[in-house]
Amino acid sequence: MRRIKNHYSTNPFFSKVFFGSVRYANDSWISIHRELLFTLALGQVLSLLICGIGLTSKYLADDYHANTPVFQCFLNYILLFLVYTTTLAVRQGEENLLAILKRRWWKYMILGLIDIEANYLVIKAYQYTTLTSVQLLDCFVIPVVLLLSWFFLLVRYKVLHFVGVGVCLLGMGCMVGTDVLVGRQQGLGDHKLLGDLLVLAGATLYGISNVCEEFIVKNLSRVEFLGMMGLFGSFFSGIQLAIMEHKELLKVQWDWQIGLLYIGFSACMFGLYSFMPVVIKRTSATAVNLSLLTADLYSLFCGLFLFQYKLYVITPAVILLTCPIFFSLMNVEQNFSALLLRGRLCDFIMRHAAFTVLKNMVFRD
Repeated sequence: MRRIKNHYSTNPFFSKVFFGSVRYANDSWISIHRELLFTLALGQVLSLLICGIGLTSKYLADDYHANTPVFQCFLNYILLFLVYTTTLAVRQGEENLLAILKRRWWKYMILGLIDIEANYLVIKAYQYTTLTSVQLLDCFVIPVVLLLSWFFLLVRYKVLHFVGVGVCLLGMGCMVGTDVLVGRQQGLGDHKLLGDLLVLAGATLYGISNVCEEFIVKNLSRVEFLGMMGLFGSFFSGIQLAIMEHKELLKVQWDWQIGLLYIGFSACMFGLYSFMPVVIKRTSATAVNLSLLTADLYSLFCGLFLFQYKLYVITPAVILLTCPIFFSLMNVEQNFSALLLRGRLCDFIMRHAAFTVLKNMVFRD
C-alpha cells in the first residue's frame, strides 16, 4: 500500500494532473467569489444612484411643486447626447453614427420611445404616491425581465425562481392595497392608486428596455447603446416637453436649491445610465435588477427618517424575501448545449427560433 502511495506521490504525471486540478479548482473558486463580490459592489453603487434619483424627484414634487418629469428626463438624455452620441459621431468605419443609423435607426427609435416613457411614468408617480411605494413597486421589473430573458435570451430558470416571482407579486399586491387603504383614510386613495399603477406600467417598460440593453451591450457595444439613447431620447423627450410640460416649466420658482436638485437628479441619472451597461455586460439584466432590490431598503430608511412615513413591515418584508430566493439560485443556464444534452430538442428549437428572430432584427442591415 505504501509502495502504491509512494508511486503515485512521486509520479510526475500524476502529481502534475492532481495538483494542477486542485490548483485550477482553487483558482476558479477564488475567481468566482471575487467576481460575485465585485458584482454585488457594483450593484450597490447603482442602488445608491437610484435612491438619489428617488430622493431628488420626491423633493422636487413635494417641497417645490416642480412637476416636471419630462424635463428631468430631457436633461439626462442631453447629457448622454453630449458624451456618447458625439463619441459615435467622430468614430470611423462601421461604428460611426451615420453607419449605425443607416442599419438600425428605427430599432433604436422604438427603444428610445420605450425608455423615455418608462422614465416619465416612474418619475410622474412621485407626484401621487410615496417614495417607498415607488421604489418597492419598481421591483415589478424583475418578473418582466425574467420572462423576457427566458423567452428571448434563452436564459433557463428553476422552479424556485418563479416561486420568488410569486412572492414578489404578492408583496406588491400588499403594497398597493396598503396605499389604497391608508390613502382613503387621508382622502388620497385614488391618487395613491394612480401612482402605484404608473410605477407598475413604468417598471414593465423598464423590463423591456433592460433586456434589449443586455442584448445590445453584449453583442454590439455600450457606447452605441448610450449614444443612440442620447440621440433619440433627447429628440423625442424634447418634443414631449414642448407639447406637454412647457407651462409647468414656467411655473417653477427657480432658486439655487431647485437648481441643485435638478443637478443632483441629472448626475444620478447619468451615472446610472453610464454605469448600468457595464454591470449588465458582466452579469445580466436579471442579476442587475436583483442587486437593485437593496435600493428599496435605502429608500425605506430615507422615507422613515426624511419624510416621516409610517412603516408597514409586512409589505417590504414580503417583497425583500425574494432576495435570498433569487440569489440562492443564480446558477441559471444560458447556453444551447445544455438544452440539447438534456433532451429538450423541441424547447431548444423554439428558443433558438425566437433568438434568431431577435438577432436578425438587431443585426440585419
